[in-house]
Amino acid sequence: MCKEFIVIGIPDDRRFAHGEQIGQLLQENRLFSGGKRHHELMKPYLPHGYIWIDITVPLEDVFVQYEKMEGTIVVFASGDPLFFGFANTLQRQMPDAKITVYPYFNSLQMLAHRLLMPYHDMHIVSLTGRPWHAFDEALIRGWRKIGVLTDNVHTPAAIAQRMLDYGYDRYVMSVGEHLGNPDHERITTLSLEEVVEREFARLNCLILQKVHHSSHLTSLISHLSSPFPLPDHLFELLDGREKMITKAPIRLLTLASLELRNRQSFWDIGFCTGSVSIEAKLMFPHLHVTAFEIREEGRRLMDVNSHRFHAPGIETVMGDFLQLDVSGYPQPDAVFIGGHGGHLPEMVQKTVQCLSEGGILVYNCVLPSSVTDARIRTDNRERFIHAAKACGLLLEEPLHVAINDYHPIDILKARKP
Repeated sequence: MCKEFIVIGIPDDRRFAHGEQIGQLLQENRLFSGGKRHHELMKPYLPHGYIWIDITVPLEDVFVQYEKMEGTIVVFASGDPLFFGFANTLQRQMPDAKITVYPYFNSLQMLAHRLLMPYHDMHIVSLTGRPWHAFDEALIRGWRKIGVLTDNVHTPAAIAQRMLDYGYDRYVMSVGEHLGNPDHERITTLSLEEVVEREFARLNCLILQKVHHSSHLTSLISHLSSPFPLPDHLFELLDGREKMITKAPIRLLTLASLELRNRQSFWDIGFCTGSVSIEAKLMFPHLHVTAFEIREEGRRLMDVNSHRFHAPGIETVMGDFLQLDVSGYPQPDAVFIGGHGGHLPEMVQKTVQCLSEGGILVYNCVLPSSVTDARIRTDNRERFIHAAKACGLLLEEPLHVAINDYHPIDILKARKP
């Protein structure tokens, strides 16, 4: 027999008029659940002899209690239970359960209502217990309205500071505190610079609205108006050496070979200036980009260049890739080897072990310009091909590229079956 749940959305207001239908449901049932705040709000309306199950972490314990109960369980949730709410968790944990939802306005709806703001075109991001990834993607894509659910780490001030750090200053922020509670509700609209200096109540959400002016006068480019590829001369280079960057046309062909539009996790091994990682993140904001570099100078270069080109969210890992424990990073389905320190076969072998099925590995081999150079360059080409075959990869036709006076390059591509 499947479990049955009635999930009721409520505001943060003990004077909430829940209506006749909800009132009847409360009197007809005896099993209730929700957070401690929900219990405090709804206690006056519950029938005599009711049983209450607190929703606390770990949630596994809550669902064990649900399984033991016989009869319909009425669950209270804040706002709309299907808006990043508990009804979604119920569906995941108990997919066979019968669930009926009675929603209220969610917090971002209420904030838009207070601002008299049409919100059909608002992009919504939850940072509640989540990393920055989805928010960074929203910034890079340039959404004009972004609604954000916050937490104690991703506060309005922290969000504003991240935006300013990466040059996304063309927004104003409206913060709603204690929405739905008439005694404590407050709405404030400020510039990002003003938000950084303010503290807000713990219960808040916010809406970002793009404005037309920009105070970021030191920015060298605007990522919204500049075409791809990013100009090579605007990157900070390793010791100013022009050869220590994957040139713009090669970057685009490399990213195309990696098929990143259909990938989720991209590893850039030997990132040096960070140009490939940054171009990938801006072109494909949904990507989880993890960049590895053995030279300590790379840490500063990635920091400078990612901020310069407005590319938040690239995870930088310093150290010898062959010696690193990489098990804690998102499994890649696309990898670019930009540097190998003379250990190309070992690099290929370790990468293949990490690469997901169907994943792609790309290596750019500079072709020779002298007899000595020919031996080194040809050896690297053959080493990659041999190592890829030995690891069971399927090699695709190389892409031969020559640009201006630079040495020709073969873009070598292999796919894991």
